[in-house]
Amino acid sequence: MTTGEALTRKEAVDGLLLKLPGVVGKKLNKLDAYFVNDRMFACLADKGVGLRLPVAQATELQFSRGDVEPFNPGGVQVSREWVQINRENPADHAQDLALFQASIDFVKTMRGR
Repeated sequence: MTTGEALTRKEAVDGLLLKLPGVVGKKLNKLDAYFVNDRMFACLADKGVGLRLPVAQATELQFSRGDVEPFNPGGVQVSREWVQINRENPADHAQDLALFQASIDFVKTMRGR
């Protein structure tokens, strides 16, 4: 990468998430995905990052932030727990670090689903 060249979304998100304890990056159905305890909590989407959160928090984010929408890979809504955070500049996902941590914490508490 040359000086001044913008980070790709994958480079930016890898730089944030892969340094967090227990986070592993893998490919899943052609998506770059992030796991903790073998459970996916985030994945890259074309315009942003899909993130798994408790339904109430996911719903609140969709109503309170203009850059959050339902996560619909391939035009199919996965679950009400999944939202997509869209950032024009991939480096701006650093502002979502608290949400990434909330997603990790949520997924760590899940059992058998």
